[in-house]
Amino acid sequence: MLLFRGIIKNNKFRGEIMEIRFEERKDLKKKPDMNNLGFGKYYTDYMFMLDWYSDKGFTDPRIIPYGPIEFDPASLVLHYAQETFEGLKAYKTKDGRILLFRPDMNAKRFQKSNERLCMPVLPVDDFIQAVAELVKKEEAWIPTLENTSLYIRPFMFAYQPKLGVHAADHYKFMIILSPVGSYYKEGLKPVKIYVEDELVRAVKGGTGFAKCGGNYASSILAQMKAEEMGYSQVLWLDGVEHKYVEEVGTMNVMFVIDDTIITAPLEGSVLPGVTRDSMIQVLKDKGYKVEERKLSIDELIKASKEGRLKEAFGTGTAAVISPIGTLMYKGEVFFENNNIGEISQMLYDTLTGIQTGKLEDKFGWTYEVK
Repeated sequence: MLLFRGIIKNNKFRGEIMEIRFEERKDLKKKPDMNNLGFGKYYTDYMFMLDWYSDKGFTDPRIIPYGPIEFDPASLVLHYAQETFEGLKAYKTKDGRILLFRPDMNAKRFQKSNERLCMPVLPVDDFIQAVAELVKKEEAWIPTLENTSLYIRPFMFAYQPKLGVHAADHYKFMIILSPVGSYYKEGLKPVKIYVEDELVRAVKGGTGFAKCGGNYASSILAQMKAEEMGYSQVLWLDGVEHKYVEEVGTMNVMFVIDDTIITAPLEGSVLPGVTRDSMIQVLKDKGYKVEERKLSIDELIKASKEGRLKEAFGTGTAAVISPIGTLMYKGEVFFENNNIGEISQMLYDTLTGIQTGKLEDKFGWTYEVK
């Protein structure tokens, strides 16, 4: 920790609440067809921006027109990938309220990611305020149709122009918004998953627990392999023994074996997902047995062949739940289930019900934007 004490200091504003300046754009964009949004195709009228300097800390919080930003070709992020990001959503309830889902957990995970990459740590309250004020400004962009939401992408990157591997003196924190539909074209239909047995996503001691771009860039090759074989996503094994199940694509993964839901433990190589944590709490609240433990691919295959693997599904902010219909390992399909499982459906209905205000939020997870 001593190595980045100089980076995480100077992270407070003078006042309790940020004074965010607003720059109005002349012409507002035409809204897209909310029945055909896809994912990550459209962006709202405004974005949030905040600078951090080593001698001043965070400064000049502002909401400005969405558009390109200027980069020096020597900006550190372009060469050494010092960048982190988050993902969360805003929902419009039937009675017109705007809800965020567990933004404090995203803010805290963002802090952990930034600590690992030696970047400034933004206070939780400032993270939430920036998100809330931008979302409120863009309320007209929040879609209200079933399975739609306003996706929120906060991110930070090293902006200083200088060659050489070191922490920067200047960072930018930004937030952009995008109205979205389903992340996968299959929607809630079961997807085909390829188990990767050669390439590695992350190892303990690395950045697997951090939400940084490099983790995702290194996964693209395996994703392309999967798509060439007709599969939607990749199931990652651990990076040391290539034996234990860790994540599926950009999501955490859970398996229902007999009467127990099993998911990989958080030991440094797996992202601590907000949706993962929420589903574990929902499952336990409803009386299900949950185990956070190592699960080998051999144990998974054996359970499937014996008929004890009842369900498999990915969990994440973008898709919420992605049921797994097919699992293939070393050229052999060992699991097929083309129906959405009972537990998968229950989790999806419960979580989306809480997120959209249709169900009581007994856990205190939603944050109303006012």
